[in-house]
Amino acid sequence: MIANYRSLAFLGFLACAVGMAFALYLEHFRGYEPCPMCIFQRVAMIGAGLIFLAATLHGPTGFGRWIYALLAATASGIGAGIAARHVWLQSLPEDQVPACGPALDYLMDMMPLMEVVQLVLSGDGNCAKIDAQWLGVSLPGWTLVAFVGLALWALITPLFARRPSW
Repeated sequence: MIANYRSLAFLGFLACAVGMAFALYLEHFRGYEPCPMCIFQRVAMIGAGLIFLAATLHGPTGFGRWIYALLAATASGIGAGIAARHVWLQSLPEDQVPACGPALDYLMDMMPLMEVVQLVLSGDGNCAKIDAQWLGVSLPGWTLVAFVGLALWALITPLFARRPSW
């Protein structure tokens, strides 16, 4: 059975909420301190989730569904790009890993925003550490999979949604 658009968009929001809940669980209950790239990935996840939530509440028809789909896919694509960079940093040999940098809150206090973004995306030694793996894949690797899945979900949702919206 084909679901309505709001239900499908809500599933995208729910996936983002579960992803954020898991990230917060790892931080607050398992003691994993997020590196600056992890924080940027969280921002992208929240952005995608808010777009899915807005689509759920608005319930657009026709071309409006594609606007939300492209916005959610863009937010997810940005997150996937950051996660891919993170995975790449983790794959570097130890002698090629950049030196560890200052904490994100310090950078935000000392530098303009665009310089902070550029510095964080270049990565540092904190981002290259692999704290945990599941099935041989690191947390940023699973985050990359999640972002790709969200982007695909955003793009197929308008195709599979029933025409009338409630």
